[in-house]
Amino acid sequence: MSRTLDENGPELAPGTLEVLQAVTRVLAGVALRSLDVLHSAVTLPQFRLLAVLADLGPVPSGRAARTLGLDPSTVTRLADRMVAAGHVTRGADPRHRGVVTLELTASGRGLVAASDEWRRQELARIMARLAPRQRAAVTDALGLLVTAAGDDYGISANRPVPL
Repeated sequence: MSRTLDENGPELAPGTLEVLQAVTRVLAGVALRSLDVLHSAVTLPQFRLLAVLADLGPVPSGRAARTLGLDPSTVTRLADRMVAAGHVTRGADPRHRGVVTLELTASGRGLVAASDEWRRQELARIMARLAPRQRAAVTDALGLLVTAAGDDYGISANRPVPL
């Protein structure tokens, strides 16, 4: 089988990037549809903040901003809306009074849980279309991809990926 050289990385088998692009579209579609179950309670950027707080727990707003790849002022505006809606609370770091912390409320945890549950059901429905050996192969391959991506793509040390 011939291999192609990607200008940004190692040699890849033909079709690899196309398959990865297609998987990205499928998973992004599942993620976006999972917000529908929330009945417009939050926007995608707001949900991303809630998801980060669900992963990290109470965290300084600056760390939330770095995790999201956003400016601190953008996270402050997102947090303002989430605090007003009752999904996030603000606090202060007892060791550093000037550090603002963010934490999910029960309402915020409920939104993340509802979205996560819908995604789990939808992914299970999609995987059920495959034979057991195919499901195992997909699970193994995507587990390797997630591990290779690491922390740069939202996998928290608090939530290791089982292989």
